[in-house]
Amino acid sequence: MAEEKKPVPAHNVIMESRRKLSISGVTEIDSFDEQTVVLFCETGELAIRGEGLHINRVDVDTGELSLEGTRIDGLSYADNLSSRGGFFSKLFR
Repeated sequence: MAEEKKPVPAHNVIMESRRKLSISGVTEIDSFDEQTVVLFCETGELAIRGEGLHINRVDVDTGELSLEGTRIDGLSYADNLSSRGGFFSKLFR
């Protein structure tokens, strides 16, 4: 029997007053501390930087994440490297 894939959730980011962030379409949380949260979405890696960051809620079924902090300083995306062949393909270009 073939394994059914879950539908890809839409990726949305909603920031409120640079203190609260709601993100949908999250597939995995890579790492987090009070200054940086790194997570993966279907669109690639998302790094969130700030002060006093903490994750309030994670729903693995829907891919939703809610976090807040003293201040959110930046969001930065990196492309999905797995679709490009990974580390060794970049090394031997």
